[in-house]
Amino acid sequence: NEGVPNQVLVKVGDTGRTKEIIRRVQEDGTCWCGETVWQGHTAMRISVSSWKTTETDVDESVTAILRIVHESR
Repeated sequence: NEGVPNQVLVKVGDTGRTKEIIRRVQEDGTCWCGETVWQGHTAMRISVSSWKTTETDVDESVTAILRIVHESR
């Protein structure tokens, strides 16, 4: 069987900035990403685990996350 990864961790600068991006993504409502700590670093955890998730859903989520990152500069 070939495995398909369904999670990715993203760190956006320091801990404070990463937490702010996570908060803004959650407030935006396009998708929901959680906070985690991996090897001592705070990160945004992005998971795709529903069979109902479409490529359009992924595209819209990526667009929203990138928009929020760019707006928060």
